Amino acid sequence: MADDLERLLDEVERRLCRLPARAAGGGGEDDGEEEKGAAKARSTKLLMSAGSSEENIDDIFDEICNDNSFIKTPLKSRSNSADITPHNNSLVMQAHGKRCCPVYLGGSSSPYGIGTNISKRTCDQLRCTACDFRVSLYNDYIWDQSCDYLFFRNNMPELSKLRAKMIKKKGSRAYACQCSWRSIDELTDLQTDQQLRWVCGKHAE
Repeated sequence: MADDLERLLDEVERRLCRLPARAAGGGGEDDGEEEKGAAKARSTKLLMSAGSSEENIDDIFDEICNDNSFIKTPLKSRSNSADITPHNNSLVMQAHGKRCCPVYLGGSSSPYGIGTNISKRTCDQLRCTACDFRVSLYNDYIWDQSCDYLFFRNNMPELSKLRAKMIKKKGSRAYACQCSWRSIDELTDLQTDQQLRWVCGKHAE
């Protein structure tokens, strides 16, 4: 163990002798000799006080680290990455927005917003995962019974063409994408209609 300690002190001595010479910018051989002598004295003192216990070795490390001549390099890259990470996470969270859970449909009297089990609001950010169209909705209207897939496929989302099969009905709301359509009178959980492939497309709030 004494041999290991001596090798460690020799390594510390070599480093302590080199670092001051570099910091001084090559101040001459005399300065280097003085620093070398001081380092030798410090290492000798540490060696004499070390003994053979592990606790004394810990003390040696503490003294070396607290020595003014021991140059420490700040870890700038690590601190920068720590600053950037939370910032990026906040941006990601803002970009994702919020989704309705569960998703509600409703008549024209039902307010829009982010739907939850407590706040039962109808979603106005619906998208269809089948046709990849945004779901359009029209207050106080229902769809005529003669509507079919081809009608919406050819006319969505042009309101001027859709009006041909829209019937005015106060309190109702007509929903449609390019492949599906519904006329809703009261608050309805979207999960109860398994045929619809509509999902909340995220709210900005």
